[in-house]
Amino acid sequence: MGRGHTVEHVTIHGHDRAYVTVGPDVGAAPALLLLHGLGCDHTTWHPVLDALARRYTVIVPDLLGHGASAKPRADYSVGGYANGMRDLLTVLGVDKVTVVGHSFGGGVAMQFAYQFPERTERLVLVAPGGVGPEVSPFIRAVTLPGYHQAMGVLTLPGIRHVGAAGLRALAASGLPAARDLGEVARIYESFKDPHARAAIRHVVRAVVDVKGQIVTMVDRAYLTRAMPMLVVWGSDDRVIPVRHADNVRAIAPGAVVEVLPNSGHFPHRDHPERFVKILNDFVRRTQPATYHRGRWRQLLRNGPELPENRAAAGEKPLAPVAALRRRPR
Repeated sequence: MGRGHTVEHVTIHGHDRAYVTVGPDVGAAPALLLLHGLGCDHTTWHPVLDALARRYTVIVPDLLGHGASAKPRADYSVGGYANGMRDLLTVLGVDKVTVVGHSFGGGVAMQFAYQFPERTERLVLVAPGGVGPEVSPFIRAVTLPGYHQAMGVLTLPGIRHVGAAGLRALAASGLPAARDLGEVARIYESFKDPHARAAIRHVVRAVVDVKGQIVTMVDRAYLTRAMPMLVVWGSDDRVIPVRHADNVRAIAPGAVVEVLPNSGHFPHRDHPERFVKILNDFVRRTQPATYHRGRWRQLLRNGPELPENRAAAGEKPLAPVAALRRRPR
């Protein structure tokens, strides 16, 4: 339980899933599904939950392998997480949502919208993975041999307490580069659980290698033409570079992109009131997507609109989509 929000539990496919719901009863208000990032849990959304609950029914799960949810040996792929969210919503009696994903949760949100467009009204991505290869060296390190054993040593009680205290002290210093270290300290402390460490390792290896991100939305971004999309980024993000927002503008020109100044990888925590206003305005100004099989089929048949096609139609040229697809070898 946190800030008066009761953590509930449901068993799906034999695994315990923890989640929080706030706001009006299901069906009484539009639904938001908030998905946290790697190593976090539902509490990362605490600064905005109560404000969002005034207008929406808000569903906030702990993803499998995180927080109070089970940490089994299981499918930790992005597609597997999207399936899990569909099943959770089905159990809760929620048919359609505006899905909001932060960081890795942004990748899950994109996959959810792709796999289940009939259940997705809007897509909101907060410093998401999947739109460029670069990512923090710390995350890449999780893929290296010996990570599990090294982290086991680093999370021994004395070492962990000193390390977390140091991270929090740096976060309190006010230095822009240290802005996110308070959240990093919470993630670090969660790694004391060997099952959590193993789950995170499986998650990261599914989406990142030593060269960076290997899962991308670039080749399917054109499908967002059938769905309103908002992207929010912090100008001082040290985990996933804010320049990836320019990639979003190129591959999904219909998206609304907001870059918040004086904000790091957690803009919803750095500027919660501003974040809520941006989200509320986006929902108010857009109509929820309506899934139509024929339209979806036509999008898939036509594929992405390449820059030369847009130029022929008299539109301003975009950055080459093919260049954005390339990955370091």
